[in-house]
Amino acid sequence: MAPWSTYRKAASIGAATLAAALTVTACGSDSAGSGSATASAAPGGVALVNAGKITTCTNIPYEPFQFNQGDKVVGFDVDIVDLVAKKLGVTQDIVDIDFAAIKSGAALNAGKCDVAAAGMTITDERKQNLLFSDPYFDATQALMAKKGSGITSLDDVKAKNLKLGAQASTTGLEYVKKQGFEPIEFADSPKELLGLQTGQADVIVQDLPVVSTWLKKPDVGAKFEQVASLDTGEQYGIGMKKGNDALAKTVNEVLAAAKADGTYNEIYKKWFGTEPGAASGGGADGSGAETPATTESPAAGS
Repeated sequence: MAPWSTYRKAASIGAATLAAALTVTACGSDSAGSGSATASAAPGGVALVNAGKITTCTNIPYEPFQFNQGDKVVGFDVDIVDLVAKKLGVTQDIVDIDFAAIKSGAALNAGKCDVAAAGMTITDERKQNLLFSDPYFDATQALMAKKGSGITSLDDVKAKNLKLGAQASTTGLEYVKKQGFEPIEFADSPKELLGLQTGQADVIVQDLPVVSTWLKKPDVGAKFEQVASLDTGEQYGIGMKKGNDALAKTVNEVLAAAKADGTYNEIYKKWFGTEPGAASGGGADGSGAETPATTESPAAGS
């Protein structure tokens, strides 16, 4: 972690209890019951749901953006929000919650968190429910299959009548549906990978950085590979409750400063092994933007 990183605890909330949990304003952390939507006034007039903390809603694991490492949650998104925490003079607390509640804005509206950082693509539909920061990561999708499958495109998947898998509530799922597929839906990324490994799906679609991280694991990289990239032109943003302009202003100032002083590049290299734009083969969003590198498969992704 970067030197400003602080202890953080993930409070897991199961899908079965999600509706009830969202009615509670506490974040499920050790500060439960002590916070409200105006519990703390940080610099710049930013109101935080829990005093002394910026609370982040995310969906774990989504490596390398956020995942458990020992008793901490770490990752690219975690380090980015830590910069915001440093600017506000607070620490970061992380809430692990269903992604559907994140992208719909329900978690933010219920006072569960201040920001949502979950490798989340900015879309017009999501903008109706969330206030997004400026883009902080260029992304696209990738196809992953067994080595030697001969698959190089979605057309091959269709021609071979193969079973396509995708993670529920994601832009990857939406993209392949628009291409005429009816993919098998998996609740989260680990279940999606397991589905590929056990033959429930022949091919899966997932964000490139996630695919690249999977393929760096010896047991996965030995049998599977990235077979295609889908240039969907996506960008990730940090989500906030609509109307929270003071926090959005601070987040955007932090992102701009980090890119200007090189801090963003340091964090990027830490999690992706290369600085933005250093990988060959075109941009992750199809427009010359940065693409994470991987030693097991070509650079391209989602």
